[in-house]
Amino acid sequence: MADKILRIGIISRKEYKRRTLAIAGGEYRPKRGEPKIWFESLQSLAQVLNNENRELLRIIPEQNPGSLKELEAATGRKSSNLSRTLKLMDRYGIVTLEKHRRNIRPVVNATEFKVEFGLDTLFYK
Repeated sequence: MADKILRIGIISRKEYKRRTLAIAGGEYRPKRGEPKIWFESLQSLAQVLNNENRELLRIIPEQNPGSLKELEAATGRKSSNLSRTLKLMDRYGIVTLEKHRRNIRPVVNATEFKVEFGLDTLFYK
């Protein structure tokens, strides 16, 4: 997989809601290069991209598992834990869960992550 950078932003829930409504209302148009994934805090980001999960993201393209069972064998993690983690990462767009016949195959969408935030979290005025 070629290196792909995923931009992540940190913004409060209130500001995220304002931003989303401004986009829907045509008052704001996201700029090129703005984050596509948003977390409410560094703590919530750290829960998703903790050391164990970053290792998982490294193993997936390296091992190229065709199913969660194969990934379970490669990582030593239980399938219920893997499934929950991968579904969360899928919701954020970090991985894609592809269905192949009766199996679910995880695909990593990025190899690098850039986290952006500021003290003034307003991205639009």
